[in-house]
Amino acid sequence: MGSLKNFVLALLCSMLALLQGVAQAAGYVDVLDLPAKPSPLAMRSPLIGVARAGERLVTVGQRGHILYSDDAGKHWLQAGVPVSSDLTAVFFPSAKQGWAVGNDGVVLHSSDAGATWQKQLDGRQIGALLVKHYAALASAQPANEQWPLQVAEGQRLVEQGADKPFLDVWFANDKTGYVVGVFNLILRTDDGGQSWTPFQDRTDNPQGFHLNAIASTGDALYIAGEQGLLLKWDDSAQRFAAVSTPYQGSFFGVLGKPGEALVYGLRGNVLRSTDGGLSWTPLDSGLHVSITAGLVDAHGDYRLFTQAGHTLIGQASGKRLQVLPHQDLPPVAGATLAADGSLVVVGSRGAQALSVE
Repeated sequence: MGSLKNFVLALLCSMLALLQGVAQAAGYVDVLDLPAKPSPLAMRSPLIGVARAGERLVTVGQRGHILYSDDAGKHWLQAGVPVSSDLTAVFFPSAKQGWAVGNDGVVLHSSDAGATWQKQLDGRQIGALLVKHYAALASAQPANEQWPLQVAEGQRLVEQGADKPFLDVWFANDKTGYVVGVFNLILRTDDGGQSWTPFQDRTDNPQGFHLNAIASTGDALYIAGEQGLLLKWDDSAQRFAAVSTPYQGSFFGVLGKPGEALVYGLRGNVLRSTDGGLSWTPLDSGLHVSITAGLVDAHGDYRLFTQAGHTLIGQASGKRLQVLPHQDLPPVAGATLAADGSLVVVGSRGAQALSVE
């Protein structure tokens, strides 16, 4: 009798668990369709990217959080965002028009300086986009063996679903820009994100390394990637050509100004070029931790930030980077210059405004 009672009880528990699972499945909403929740703690939650939008600052981070500040980072308001995907980067080519990217292949656009956002693209569309683009090229050029390979890559993305993140975004103006991500994922738009063109065939990246960052130095456009990958836009060839460097570890960012470029990454490695990327000289950072963010400050000096909270400063013509003392920062993921010349960094503990020493 006892065993029968136990069997019935176990059966009821199994049925209850099944019903709960069905209810949970019925209530599931994809993060690509779930708007980011307003939270008073959003400014202290992990933030990854930050950018200037005219006088305004805009920062992005986990769970679709986007915040904006009109007082150099002292106070922040949360923006309306149609997704809850983690966001990785943000860029404004002008005061009003901006783009943000992140996990699940999401691309967001704002036309009001970051106060509200609309989704332009997500990972559920990207695979089909690649298949359509490269199938048309394969039909037009049947002898070209690379097009079927690109079609197959698009089909794999369709099968795998929306799990490939974009890692960075850059726009030349309100119309033309790029989004880059894992496994050589790169798209270009020439109409402000209304349509996107796959650019996988326009990169010297045969091994499909991750594209971690894209940035302009004023006279050159670079893409920094893993395992020493560095690409530079070649306007005559209309592609991103490989640039040789003396370091084979991952790069996380590029910054600079006309005539000079810095690329930084793992284990404190920083390289400098003053000849358009033809040669690169290592700069001594004195550190062995990854450099994860950088900017050019109001004085024209370089500021670099690490995953351990260090701040480094270097003059444009200097061969060494100096670690600033008394900068007790959490790990930094992004940095930008506010309109008043102060610095704002974001990272694991949200946003923080810094004075320039």
